Amino acid sequence: MIEKIAILSDIHSNVFALEAVLDHGDRLGVTQWLNLGDILYGPIAPRATFELLQRYPFQTIQGNQDRQVYQKLGLATNPTLQFILADLGQTPLDWLAALPSSLQINDELFACHGTPDNDEIYLLEDVNSGVNQLRKDSEISELLRGNQMPWILCGHTHIPRHVQLASGQQIVNPGSVGLPSYQDDLPVPHIMESGSPHARFCVMTQVNSGWQVEFHQVPYDFEGAIKQARKNGREDWCHYLASGRT
Repeated sequence: MIEKIAILSDIHSNVFALEAVLDHGDRLGVTQWLNLGDILYGPIAPRATFELLQRYPFQTIQGNQDRQVYQKLGLATNPTLQFILADLGQTPLDWLAALPSSLQINDELFACHGTPDNDEIYLLEDVNSGVNQLRKDSEISELLRGNQMPWILCGHTHIPRHVQLASGQQIVNPGSVGLPSYQDDLPVPHIMESGSPHARFCVMTQVNSGWQVEFHQVPYDFEGAIKQARKNGREDWCHYLASGRT
């Protein structure tokens, strides 16, 4: 049987987008499912997202905002996190806390959220200018910290990319399932924009010459997600979800 791996990242509690991606992956004949983290943080549907994921045989790692959820970081001043914790209950928190921070999938594929040793650093993007730019080859290699796996799978930036280094290593970011744009103040104020509301993921298929990478942009009921975000006081997310822009 041909191995066909669906790679998802940055779902951010968007069960509407997740359902569309899972259905699309089923139609493509996916044989393996991989989740690169930042799963339940968001003002949409954390518990429903968790329950839907349990129906699929995912290999899963945690992201930086998964830690924020189960460690309850900044709870007193974060209404979105208060909503998430009230919606989830304890079982999903225990699940998040037990997830590894990185994972070697097989002899060729290594999964992390940000970089192999830090879930808060962008591996492929330099944002010092305020917008995302592809890092220099040497900068990416330095951030790998000696990891020599042929394929590195990462998330965190919400921007789909496939980069080949001078070393021959390939790095793939599938983009975000559930949040197509955002703005952040760390490490400097910057924006990330994919440019449309689609749910994004990628599929890696084993072929005779190696691995074939296909990026998918899936339409879904983003109005349903927007309704939930608005209900929970996140008008900024409403704009991100509707447009893929900040």
